[in-house]
Amino acid sequence: MATGLITERDDDMNELEQENLLQRLRRPTGPIDVVLDTDAYNEIDDQFAIAYLLQSGHKLRVKALYAAPFHNEKSNGPEDGMVKSYDEILRILKVMRREEMQPLTFQGSRAYLPSETEAVASPAAEHLAKLAMEYTPEKPLYVTAIGAITNVASAILMNPAIIDRIVVVWLGGHSREWHDTEEFNMMQDVAAARVVFGCGAAVVQLPCTGVVSAFSVSNAELRHWLLGKNELATYLAEATLREMGEDEEKFCRSRIIWDVTAVAWLLNDGTTLDSLEHSPIPEYDHHYAYDRTRHLMRYVYHINRDALLQKLVDALLK
Repeated sequence: MATGLITERDDDMNELEQENLLQRLRRPTGPIDVVLDTDAYNEIDDQFAIAYLLQSGHKLRVKALYAAPFHNEKSNGPEDGMVKSYDEILRILKVMRREEMQPLTFQGSRAYLPSETEAVASPAAEHLAKLAMEYTPEKPLYVTAIGAITNVASAILMNPAIIDRIVVVWLGGHSREWHDTEEFNMMQDVAAARVVFGCGAAVVQLPCTGVVSAFSVSNAELRHWLLGKNELATYLAEATLREMGEDEEKFCRSRIIWDVTAVAWLLNDGTTLDSLEHSPIPEYDHHYAYDRTRHLMRYVYHINRDALLQKLVDALLK
């Protein structure tokens, strides 16, 4: 077990705190306030998630958008990935004609956590650490993260008082049945994952391989339902088709757009199933450790792919 914030809440959480945690872990039933933390330039599914979130304003009131760091072949380091993600968020806002959200879009961490007790300062983390204080355990802020969870962990380390005022909905890690946790979001910043899973905050996990990997869209569906329908739908379809690298004849190919499932959970629309489980411990060797004395979290274990895809298409075309 790590030292510091991660273990203290496990040892000290009393019965009342447990009851309050379970209250925050209930599925949202009405309009809620949401922030989205996204590595938007990394993959096309982030753009789908941003669009679905903003198109769901009747239930999800978006208070801020944060750019998350990432490092792969699309960036030369976490900072470059974050800046490119920030620019991509602004690009999506322009396509959607939602430029009023630009002042509420913030650059995030330029590096991953150096340790489990050291935050990485950024406009995004600082904004979240301040914004969350406007909420209460009875009316929390929903912090939806679909990239490395560095910004969220940093905000928690900067201001632990927000722990009881937020619900963290994170798409990260693999399913508990999978043989490792070498999923892109989690493996980039294991220290941040350990902070978030261990601090006692209300956490909803959407595991990637084995759960949300069920949510994909095919070449044929993109061309039939989205391409040419409107500016936003065409932008998303064309970008996805480019990533797939498939010609028009290969209709059987599909592309995972799993980040959308985090928004689906917030909407509580019947397309996701979950259960209460004890919070796991992400280890640095890319495996979970388990301790049944740990606090509870909500674990998504099933996605109704067809129902969610229909709801996504309806939202993009409205």
